[in-house]
Amino acid sequence: MGKGQWRLRVSSDFSSSHQLRHYEGKCENMHGHNFSVEVDVVGERLDPKLGILMDFKELKRLLKIVTDELDHRHLNELPAFAEQNPSSELLAQYVYRRLKDLLAGHEVRLAEVMVSEKSSSRAYYTEAG
Repeated sequence: MGKGQWRLRVSSDFSSSHQLRHYEGKCENMHGHNFSVEVDVVGERLDPKLGILMDFKELKRLLKIVTDELDHRHLNELPAFAEQNPSSELLAQYVYRRLKDLLAGHEVRLAEVMVSEKSSSRAYYTEAG
């Protein structure tokens, strides 16, 4: 029998403006979105006393640290997007890498981050290993 694992998912949102350089269309103009973010963490061990992988409240708190950095900002002005476009794909990568750092010391692994600018358009980012 294989070893099992648990996956937790929390979500958050933020509102920001951005513009996609060199897009040659409407999105090259500054515009805003109410972005949604979902993050998944996985792990193989539950806390033996509580029977939980990680406190949802703590995972949401860490995600809020990252989304607060993006909320009500013009994303193109952030150092992370000075040279690259703040596309949904690169925002998902940004959230992933920032949250991965914040999760150091927790007994979970960040599995995936999803960023959407509307319900019909989602970008996912993950890293192997």
